[in-house]
Amino acid sequence: MVSREQKRGVLHEKLHILRSVTHSHAGDKMSIIADASSYIKDLQQKIAKLNQEIASAQHANVCQPLVSVGVLDKGFLINVFMDKSCPPGLLASILEAFDEIGLTVLEARATCAGSFRLEAVGEEEDEGLIDAHAVEQAVVQAIKNCPTN
Repeated sequence: MVSREQKRGVLHEKLHILRSVTHSHAGDKMSIIADASSYIKDLQQKIAKLNQEIASAQHANVCQPLVSVGVLDKGFLINVFMDKSCPPGLLASILEAFDEIGLTVLEARATCAGSFRLEAVGEEEDEGLIDAHAVEQAVVQAIKNCPTN
Protein backbone atom coordinates (compact mmCIF):
# COMPACT_ATOMS: atom_id res chain seq x y z
CA MET A 1 0.00 0.00 0.00
CA VAL A 2 1.32 3.42 -0.93
CA SER A 3 1.56 5.86 1.94
CA ARG A 4 0.40 9.48 1.86
CA GLU A 5 4.00 10.62 2.11
CA GLN A 6 4.91 8.65 -1.01
CA LYS A 7 1.91 10.06 -2.89
CA ARG A 8 2.87 13.59 -1.87
CA GLY A 9 6.45 12.94 -2.98
CA VAL A 10 5.30 11.69 -6.39
CA LEU A 11 2.94 14.67 -6.79
CA HIS A 12 5.70 17.09 -5.79
CA GLU A 13 8.07 15.52 -8.33
CA LYS A 14 5.45 15.72 -11.10
CA LEU A 15 4.76 19.38 -10.29
CA HIS A 16 8.51 20.07 -10.36
CA ILE A 17 8.77 18.46 -13.81
CA LEU A 18 5.74 20.45 -15.03
CA ARG A 19 7.31 23.64 -13.68
CA SER A 20 10.58 23.02 -15.50
CA VAL A 21 8.94 22.07 -18.82
CA THR A 22 6.74 25.18 -18.83
CA HIS A 23 9.48 27.49 -17.51
CA SER A 24 7.24 28.46 -14.60
CA HIS A 25 8.61 30.30 -11.60
CA ALA A 26 5.48 29.71 -9.53
CA GLY A 27 5.67 28.14 -6.10
CA ASP A 28 2.20 26.81 -5.36
CA LYS A 29 0.29 24.06 -7.16
CA MET A 30 -2.47 26.24 -8.60
CA SER A 31 -0.02 28.76 -10.07
CA ILE A 32 2.08 26.00 -11.62
CA ILE A 33 -1.02 24.50 -13.22
CA ALA A 34 -2.19 27.94 -14.41
CA ASP A 35 1.24 28.60 -15.96
CA ALA A 36 1.14 25.18 -17.65
CA SER A 37 -2.32 25.92 -19.03
CA SER A 38 -1.12 29.24 -20.41
CA TYR A 39 1.95 27.54 -21.92
CA ILE A 40 -0.26 24.94 -23.63
CA LYS A 41 -2.54 27.65 -25.03
CA ASP A 42 0.50 29.48 -26.45
CA LEU A 43 1.70 26.28 -28.10
CA GLN A 44 -1.76 25.64 -29.54
CA GLN A 45 -1.79 29.14 -31.03
CA LYS A 46 1.62 28.58 -32.60
CA ILE A 47 0.47 25.26 -34.07
CA ALA A 48 -2.69 26.87 -35.45
CA LYS A 49 -0.64 29.66 -37.04
CA LEU A 50 1.75 27.20 -38.67
CA ASN A 51 -1.14 25.05 -39.90
CA GLN A 52 -2.78 28.14 -41.43
CA GLU A 53 0.45 29.08 -43.17
CA ILE A 54 0.85 25.57 -44.56
CA ALA A 55 -2.79 25.40 -45.65
CA SER A 56 -2.66 28.78 -47.37
CA ALA A 57 0.49 27.78 -49.24
CA GLN A 58 -1.07 24.50 -50.32
CA HIS A 59 -4.30 26.16 -51.48
CA ALA A 60 -2.46 28.86 -53.36
CA ASN A 61 -0.29 26.16 -54.97
CA VAL A 62 2.72 28.28 -54.14
CA CYS A 63 6.17 26.73 -54.13
CA GLN A 64 7.70 29.50 -52.08
CA PRO A 65 9.07 28.40 -48.74
CA LEU A 66 7.27 29.16 -45.51
CA VAL A 67 9.78 30.16 -42.88
CA SER A 68 8.85 30.93 -39.29
CA VAL A 69 11.21 31.69 -36.45
CA GLY A 70 10.09 31.64 -32.83
CA VAL A 71 12.11 33.02 -29.95
CA LEU A 72 12.99 30.61 -27.13
CA ASP A 73 14.66 31.36 -23.80
CA LYS A 74 18.15 30.94 -25.23
CA GLY A 75 17.75 30.68 -28.96
CA PHE A 76 15.25 30.10 -31.72
CA LEU A 77 12.78 27.54 -33.05
CA ILE A 78 13.05 27.55 -36.84
CA ASN A 79 10.41 25.94 -39.09
CA VAL A 80 10.79 25.70 -42.86
CA PHE A 81 8.22 24.21 -45.23
CA MET A 82 8.28 23.94 -49.01
CA ASP A 83 5.50 22.26 -50.96
CA LYS A 84 7.89 20.67 -53.41
CA SER A 85 10.59 18.08 -53.22
CA CYS A 86 13.88 19.02 -51.67
CA PRO A 87 16.56 20.10 -54.11
CA PRO A 88 19.92 18.49 -53.41
CA GLY A 89 22.01 20.58 -51.06
CA LEU A 90 19.13 22.61 -49.58
CA LEU A 91 19.55 21.32 -46.04
CA ALA A 92 23.31 21.87 -46.20
CA SER A 93 22.74 25.39 -47.53
CA ILE A 94 20.42 26.24 -44.62
CA LEU A 95 22.80 24.76 -42.04
CA GLU A 96 25.68 26.75 -43.53
CA ALA A 97 23.56 29.90 -43.22
CA PHE A 98 23.02 29.13 -39.53
CA ASP A 99 26.77 28.76 -39.08
CA GLU A 100 27.47 32.04 -40.90
CA ILE A 101 25.22 34.05 -38.58
CA GLY A 102 26.58 32.36 -35.44
CA LEU A 103 23.69 30.01 -34.71
CA THR A 104 24.53 26.58 -33.29
CA VAL A 105 21.96 23.89 -34.08
CA LEU A 106 21.08 21.97 -30.92
CA GLU A 107 18.37 19.76 -32.41
CA ALA A 108 16.90 19.34 -35.88
CA ARG A 109 14.40 17.21 -37.77
CA ALA A 110 14.16 17.30 -41.55
CA THR A 111 12.29 15.42 -44.25
CA CYS A 112 12.45 15.60 -48.02
CA ALA A 113 9.73 13.07 -48.88
CA GLY A 114 7.42 14.88 -51.31
CA SER A 115 7.94 18.20 -49.61
CA PHE A 116 10.71 19.80 -47.57
CA ARG A 117 10.20 20.28 -43.84
CA LEU A 118 12.76 21.37 -41.30
CA GLU A 119 12.31 22.02 -37.61
CA ALA A 120 15.44 23.14 -35.81
CA VAL A 121 16.33 24.54 -32.42
CA GLY A 122 19.31 26.85 -32.54
CA GLU A 123 21.26 28.76 -29.95
CA GLU A 124 23.32 31.91 -30.46
CA GLU A 125 27.06 31.54 -30.07
CA ASP A 126 27.29 35.14 -28.81
CA GLU A 127 24.09 35.88 -26.91
CA GLY A 128 22.01 38.87 -28.00
CA LEU A 129 23.63 39.57 -31.36
CA ILE A 130 20.98 38.12 -33.69
CA ASP A 131 17.22 38.35 -33.69
CA ALA A 132 14.43 36.21 -35.15
CA HIS A 133 14.13 38.37 -38.26
CA ALA A 134 17.85 37.95 -39.04
CA VAL A 135 17.51 34.18 -38.71
CA GLU A 136 14.47 34.17 -41.00
CA GLN A 137 16.25 36.28 -43.61
CA ALA A 138 19.31 34.02 -43.49
CA VAL A 139 17.14 30.95 -44.15
CA VAL A 140 15.24 32.62 -47.01
CA GLN A 141 18.51 33.75 -48.57
CA ALA A 142 20.00 30.25 -48.20
CA ILE A 143 16.99 28.79 -50.03
CA LYS A 144 17.29 31.38 -52.82
CA ASN A 145 21.02 30.71 -53.14
CA CYS A 146 20.64 26.93 -53.22
CA PRO A 147 22.22 25.81 -56.54
CA THR A 148 19.19 23.95 -57.91
CA ASN A 149 16.46 26.22 -56.56
